[in-house]
Amino acid sequence: MCGICGFVGKGDTGDLARMNAALVHRGPDAEGLWCDEKRGIFLGHRRLSIIDLEGGSQPMWSADGRLCVVFNGEIYNHLDLRDELQKKGHIFQTDHSDTEVLLYGYREWGPDLPAKLNGMWAFAIYDRDRGKLFLSRDRFGKKPLYYTFQDRTFVFSSELTALARHRSISPHISELSLKKYFAYGFIPAPFSLYEHVYKLPGGFNLVLDLSTMDYSTIRYWDFVLEPFDRLPSNPEQEWGEEIRALLLKAVKRRLMSDVPLGVFLSGGIDSSSVAACAAQIAGSDRVKTFSIGFEEASFDESRHSRQVASMLGTEHYLETLSLKRARALLPEIARRLDEPMGDSSLLPTFLLCRETRKHVTVALGGDGGDELFAGYDPFRALRLASLYERLVPKPLHEGIRMMVARLPVSHRNMSFDFKVKRTLRGLSYPRRLWNPVWLGPLSPGELTQLFKEPIELEEVFSEAIEQWEACRQEDMVDKTLQFYTKLYLQDDILMKVDRASMMNSLEARAPYLDIELVDFLRRIPGRYKFRNGVSKYILKKALEPLLPRRTLYRPKKGFGVPIGQWLKDGYFEFGFEKGPAGLDAGFFRRKLEEHRKGLEDHRLGLWNYWLLNFFRHR
Repeated sequence: MCGICGFVGKGDTGDLARMNAALVHRGPDAEGLWCDEKRGIFLGHRRLSIIDLEGGSQPMWSADGRLCVVFNGEIYNHLDLRDELQKKGHIFQTDHSDTEVLLYGYREWGPDLPAKLNGMWAFAIYDRDRGKLFLSRDRFGKKPLYYTFQDRTFVFSSELTALARHRSISPHISELSLKKYFAYGFIPAPFSLYEHVYKLPGGFNLVLDLSTMDYSTIRYWDFVLEPFDRLPSNPEQEWGEEIRALLLKAVKRRLMSDVPLGVFLSGGIDSSSVAACAAQIAGSDRVKTFSIGFEEASFDESRHSRQVASMLGTEHYLETLSLKRARALLPEIARRLDEPMGDSSLLPTFLLCRETRKHVTVALGGDGGDELFAGYDPFRALRLASLYERLVPKPLHEGIRMMVARLPVSHRNMSFDFKVKRTLRGLSYPRRLWNPVWLGPLSPGELTQLFKEPIELEEVFSEAIEQWEACRQEDMVDKTLQFYTKLYLQDDILMKVDRASMMNSLEARAPYLDIELVDFLRRIPGRYKFRNGVSKYILKKALEPLLPRRTLYRPKKGFGVPIGQWLKDGYFEFGFEKGPAGLDAGFFRRKLEEHRKGLEDHRLGLWNYWLLNFFRHR
């Protein structure tokens, strides 16, 4: 796991050094810089040593000096690819570096290389003979990759902060990105916080022609739901066995390491299944597990994580996130965050990674399970929402929302009033907007107030609409799966885990996103993922031989934070000077007053505003 950066065009080694220095937390073990000042090509790398500690230094060159790579990530099938490439006549210089596989893999397969890879990555290959720079990001976007073309210079980096260190970059906040930030709670790819700076989306390559400086982005993979044409006679048994086998295989791949590793363990289904597989493969006495608890009971799952750890026999570590600790950590997190994101679970994730890093360098987690198996609460709301839409006339919606708004505000985790109010908020809009409006910090009406202009729904929610329409299935569960897997997973969950882990120089791995497992799961119909009111139905059936029923079938709690109560109690200071890009700062002043009086629950909008404000003035 590392950080990469580079540019083609204007600039010098000073620009490259400043960019690379901004990535030191991503790779504290080594630094590598290379440049050809005559051609204006500069590549930088920060290394966190995981595989081939002695031989994996970067930038790495092919033996003939024709190809050079800077790489962030892990390729889990690199040994198989190495064998295949050696049989084709390629001669390797390192003992078992996955980085070198990219060099000779690119030589053999060219732009088809990413389709061969099983892993997580963001890399750039300089092809000296063809005069091209080839960039790629893994299928789900687990590893970040930003790029821009300004002042006749192409610049790329793992983080916005590093990108902005180049002299040619003028970081101006994008108003459209701000609208998307408050609409979703994150900024979806290909947008970034800054104008003319983009994220390369997951599943895409970028090719830059060094002679013309023209570049193009090309999709090499997409998440497509294609249910099996025929069902087996016993889906629960047959699919369950296949899921279990593929998950074990995925975990085994991710136990590959030359450094100590462990498992994040919340006590929920996804992380518990990863821990169970790791214990089965490596032996429970060799597995360390890590979890976070809360003082507020409705948010705390530490009892469940301890139960699972005790059952598996792992060496378990538990830390508690108190209000005092959260207030001490927040300024550091916000100061080091290179792009604002409104997921408050960034707080416990950061603490989890910090404590885990004291014991290991790599940690496996359960990310992807909720998205691939319909594990979120909105899946439960779909049937009732459809009935409400069909039976309740539109003119009555506003009156019903006003009545429900009188329900007392509770700041307990996923409280009844929170879920009902959120659900009704979305039902005044077309179905293709239900998911983002349910999820988002601000409603479209609130966005209009904040920006003092009408909001173009098709523009602000373009990504959600695209995924809704791209789903070939008519089933609402499948369309919601598409939204969460393509948008929320990449631009919220994976971004959160990447930033929290890399701020602490920890590598995080996600077995549920193994491409062999995903290719099987996308063929299972949505009605077997959410079935008769049971979320993750087929996964729970698959895991019954591995985990007890009390773990598999207890109510989902989620990795929430009592941010609503903390905001109500006035524990965070707010600045209400004129906001960026025409934001009405008075809008949030009014929201905070209503929240503190207990009249409304504005936790999500207020949290997003607080983080953005801190980010701008750090």
